[in-house]
Amino acid sequence: MKTTLALLCATLISASLFCAAAAEGKTKPVRSEKRGALVHMVSFKFKPEATPAQIKEVETAFAALKKQIPQIVSFEWGTNVSPEGLDKGFTHGFILTFKNAADRDAYLVHPDHKKFGALVGPVLADVFVVDFVSRR
Repeated sequence: MKTTLALLCATLISASLFCAAAAEGKTKPVRSEKRGALVHMVSFKFKPEATPAQIKEVETAFAALKKQIPQIVSFEWGTNVSPEGLDKGFTHGFILTFKNAADRDAYLVHPDHKKFGALVGPVLADVFVVDFVSRR
């Protein structure tokens, strides 16, 4: 009984000290998983009337953003090769990584990204975007 009571008191004292330190900003939050880069996944479905030349122009212009926008850490892309038939007409996938959400936000409003949007808009039937912070 004395041991249980002593353990309970020690736990309460430790919790109180931690809460006081947290209130003063002297502690860092504990995370259960390590956080990684912000991943920006984009998929395009082109209009049926989009020509191969227009699609190639979009591919080239999107890839060029890596050199134009310094916040982009990495850029990968490809066309759908899945045999599952679940693509819903989306043919192109692009993956951009950023150090953090602030860098992604700077990319979204960057003039070169806006210019790219004006190029791709007329030939797109649909676009699908998912952003997440990678877990490692």
